[in-house]
Order: sequence, then C-alpha cells, then structure tokens
Amino acid sequence: MRAALALACRAPSVHNSQPWLWKVAEHSVHLYLDPSRALPVVDPTGRERVMSCGAALNHLRIALAAEGWQARVHRLPNPDQPDHLASIEFTRLDEVDEHVLTLAAAAADRRTDRRPFLTDPVPQEVLAPLREVAGSEGCRLVLASDDRLRRELEVAIEQANSELRQWPEYRQEFATWAGRHAAAKGVPAHSLPAEHLRGMPERNFALVAEGELEVPILDDGAVLAVLATLGDDQGSWLAAGEALSAVLLCATEQGLATCPLSQIGERAVSRDHVREQVLGGDGFPQLALQIGWPVTHEFPGPLTPRRALSDVIEGLFPEE
Repeated sequence: MRAALALACRAPSVHNSQPWLWKVAEHSVHLYLDPSRALPVVDPTGRERVMSCGAALNHLRIALAAEGWQARVHRLPNPDQPDHLASIEFTRLDEVDEHVLTLAAAAADRRTDRRPFLTDPVPQEVLAPLREVAGSEGCRLVLASDDRLRRELEVAIEQANSELRQWPEYRQEFATWAGRHAAAKGVPAHSLPAEHLRGMPERNFALVAEGELEVPILDDGAVLAVLATLGDDQGSWLAAGEALSAVLLCATEQGLATCPLSQIGERAVSRDHVREQVLGGDGFPQLALQIGWPVTHEFPGPLTPRRALSDVIEGLFPEE
C-alpha cells in the first residue's frame, strides 16, 4: 500500500498543489480533499482540486492492480462530507495484467512537459487510443482536428490568459505556487524551461515573478484537445480527473509528451466559448491538453517534487 500510494501521488495537479489526503484503514483507503492546498482565487469552486484528486485516484487504481490488488471504488460515498471523494476497498487478484505493469511504469515516468515539442504531426492512429481511454472513464477527448477548431481553442486559451494576468489577486496566488523564485511551492524553477523557447498556449511561468503573464503564439506541431464531461458537478469533475490520468498515461506509454492547460475552465467566457465553438454545445469542457512528440527521450523533462507521504497520509504505516 505504501508503494501504491507513492505512485498515486505522482499524479498531475493544478499548479502541482497535490490537494489530496489519504486515510488508510485495515481493508480500505479513503481519498479526501486537503483544504490546506486550496487555490481560492483561480479555483473558487474546487473544480480543479477535485479533478486533481481524480487523477490521483486513477493512478491508485493502476498502482494497486500492479501490486496484485483489485480496487473497488465507491465515489462520493458520503453526501454530507463533500471532501470525502472516494472509498477504495481492495482484494487480491489471481494474476497481474501485463498491461497494468506498463501503465504503472508510465505513471512513474510521466511528467508535464513544458519544453518545445517536435513539429512532426501525431498520426490519428496514435491519438485514437487516447480518445478510447477517455471514453472508458465516462468522458470525451475532443481533438481540435482542423484549423477552425484549433484556432477557436487557441483564442479561448489566449482570452483566459489575458483576463487572468490583469487580475492582481491571481498574479499573487500564481506566484505563490509557480515561478522563478525560491518561495514557489508548487512548480519550482528547476521544473520550468530555461526560457520560453516556443510559443504555446500555456501560462508563461518565466515572467511571473515580475507579474507579467504574456501570451505567446502557438508555433509547434502539438495537437490541441479538450477533455469534456456530460455534466458539471463534483462527480463529473472527479471523472474528468480519472480520464485525464488515463489519457496522460496512454500518451506516455506511446512515447508522447503532454501538457495540461487548465485556463479554459478558469474564466467563464473562455469556457463558454470552447463549449459552443469546439464542442458544439455538447458537454462541458474541463481542461485542454497539448499532445506531441518530445524533442528527446534521452533527457526527459524534470520531475516536479512531491509532498512526503507522511504529509498526505493519515494512519501511515509504522516506520521501517
């Protein structure tokens, strides 16, 4: 269980905030939101925190299976406790699926890659499994497959960035969690590119210490996609996080680099624009993804640090 939870905590999270708390019992483990890791300005509803925890839940399901355990997940088990996101019971498996071991290895290796991607296109046959695994988690991965859809999505991301960087409270919160200064407690400087080497529709971490979040123009070969849900409640957010994990691990397994772009969900105008212009009014966009070929496999992007297990687990096992 210690190994499984350590792998679960490798999941991505908004600003690397790692907003999960695990409570371990004799035959189960419980997933809670950690209120101390909230981002009240950028994520006032807790939507992105729940999605982050959903990604960790999917990572845990894979990690348990790789350790020889079958996970039985009860999502949102206590309506009176909205912070209690899942209860996971586990029983022994007769045998371990080899593919699960591959996914567990991908979970250990995966990282958000903010560096340049190659300009080589990603074939549709490589992208198809990503859509399939998103669907298996009850979500849709919608590819911006033509110039019009891509431009509409770029416009929405750029619009969100433009609005956010005008907001002093956002700049202050963002600088607390990510940037090029020692105080950043989410995404540290060593996990960021040396400079903004290519235009891409993400937050510009390089200038956050100066309070500037410029919006560069996309100029690489990455595919842009939107992860969407049928509903927009807490259960949908949790499912979106599980689907995000599944998509990222499938992409990693195929040698692709990925970078989640959550800004489209942080401003209502941008989110509405994506819903109408990219999704055709069908479903709710939760975040965008950038998917492409990494410049090099030999020197992958740096891993962002993770909180100590003792900080994220209650009922931690006796020290060895």
